[in-house]
Amino acid sequence: MDKFSAMRAFVRVVEAGNFTKAADSVGVPKGQMSRLVLLLEKELKTQLLNRTTRRVTVTADGAAYYERAVRLLDELDELESSLSRAKASPRGMLRVDAPSAIASLILIPALPEFCARYPDIHVDVGVSDKPIDLIGENVDCVLRAGEIADPSLVARRIAEIDRIVCASPAYLARHGVPQHPSDLESDRHHAISYFSHGSERLTYVLQRGAEQYEVHARSSVAVNDSGAMLAAGLAGLGIARTAPFMAAPHLAAGTLTAVLPEWSAGAWPLYVVYPPHRHVSVKLRVFIDWVADLCARALKAPRVRP
Repeated sequence: MDKFSAMRAFVRVVEAGNFTKAADSVGVPKGQMSRLVLLLEKELKTQLLNRTTRRVTVTADGAAYYERAVRLLDELDELESSLSRAKASPRGMLRVDAPSAIASLILIPALPEFCARYPDIHVDVGVSDKPIDLIGENVDCVLRAGEIADPSLVARRIAEIDRIVCASPAYLARHGVPQHPSDLESDRHHAISYFSHGSERLTYVLQRGAEQYEVHARSSVAVNDSGAMLAAGLAGLGIARTAPFMAAPHLAAGTLTAVLPEWSAGAWPLYVVYPPHRHVSVKLRVFIDWVADLCARALKAPRVRP
């Protein structure tokens, strides 16, 4: 039995004075109204209505039940109405965290579109490449590149970040233009390494079709931030691995040059991550859907040509 439907039927019968008028007011057969009230009385193990051929009256138990039922149904209607309004116009504070490059080049430039669409949502954007405690720091969701180490979190894969290899024209003029990944291992070249939260420096793995080459290049500089990697490449410190969406304006301006453009430097998955037991509010759901579409479009990088 649907108890709320039976409760609504009982309230309508009390207010209408008989089953016929009550059934007509909500557009259902009289027999259905009668059956719902009988099931409710059976469930409660008490008689709620005294029935005659012309009219029904409430019993003492029925009168007490009617008063409580009306209040409960009013509260339920108000709750459903408020949720419907929230869905139509979500509101409130939303705390998100994103890597610096994603935040600066993709997320924040597009936020005016989100804010115009959802003017009642206030967005706090934290910028960090390090893992954070989502629950302890009261963060609704984070954007993170690379595999998610914590299996307890909910991670939705929304895009892939392709990577390319670049260097400044001044660096290439001094050290020569590599023709094969093995050239990067010569004494002439330096690669800018990346380390992650105290781990060892990561090597470059380049791929062309089915061919794969793991580069063990000399390195005199290592960074742990994608923006710093790009800055080091622009400064002529060595070969840099970066994402096309970060390198594009510098490639167009001629301050960076693509190296080994027919080789891919791999791709990192991009996830939106949120706590597993937190209610996914309407405001969080619309943000996740919006940022997933945004990143999928923004990270569809064109092929980099030499």
